[in-house]
Amino acid sequence: MSHYVIVGAGPVGRETARLLAAEGHSVVLTSRNAGALDAGDARTVSADATDAAQLAAISKGADAIFMCAMAAYHRWPTDFFPIIDGTVKAAERVGARLVVLGNIYCYGEHAAGPLTPDLEPDPTTRKGATRHIMWQRAARSEVPVLEVRASDYLGDGAVAYFSLLALPALLKKEPVSFLGNPDVPHAWSFTKDTAKTLVAASRFAGAWGRAFHVPSQHASVRDLVQAFAAALKIDVPNLLQLTPADLESIGFHEGIEMSYLFEKPLLVDAGDTEKLLGVAASSLAMMVRDTLSNK
Repeated sequence: MSHYVIVGAGPVGRETARLLAAEGHSVVLTSRNAGALDAGDARTVSADATDAAQLAAISKGADAIFMCAMAAYHRWPTDFFPIIDGTVKAAERVGARLVVLGNIYCYGEHAAGPLTPDLEPDPTTRKGATRHIMWQRAARSEVPVLEVRASDYLGDGAVAYFSLLALPALLKKEPVSFLGNPDVPHAWSFTKDTAKTLVAASRFAGAWGRAFHVPSQHASVRDLVQAFAAALKIDVPNLLQLTPADLESIGFHEGIEMSYLFEKPLLVDAGDTEKLLGVAASSLAMMVRDTLSNK
């Protein structure tokens, strides 16, 4: 039995805790408001990851620390760095390996697809630069580090572009407004597949200091809307395009700089993850069902 600490109690962090606990490991899930978790030998501890000493005390004896914490979207450039710094310092103090949950923002607007994990980061947005700097800080640590990079999330509890912009309208049987080109393929990462990738990555026997991509399904926004409509047994709604002015008007100005993600095909290559970690993407139908499971 091993001991693991997961920083961040969102859907990915909680699923990671469940997977590890189901294998019989000792697990601590921590965040500022960790809440409860019904998952075997797993316990929750409310703590602040920016406090390295506090996190190190919680992590004593840990084989690995998973950094799955999320900052408020509009505060990434200010709030994320103290979180990653505190987590890195805690891992160094207890000698634990570190697995960081990141995303594909670091590759930037000009990256040619499909995106591969060895592609040189070239962020073109504030949020992409934040993610890249976080990885750089982690990679310079004195402990082995890996990063798992996901695309846009689907899954129960996921807070992402589709769940924020499209899903509420689908549930109300109203027209769906979304950004970008609705007919280009886009990579969708399942929260549960992300957790599986994190767990598998923590056991990687090869050289660390690298990234793995979450195996994802590719579908256009239009196709995804149709899949959700079918699952909800409703007519396919009209699909409208949001302009930057529209995003401003609904108070989602943070989405403007990231709109490039939906303007051209976004293809993510997770061949290394499938080959080296043994993780494959769930079906799109399963992702849709899980997203709707508590709606």
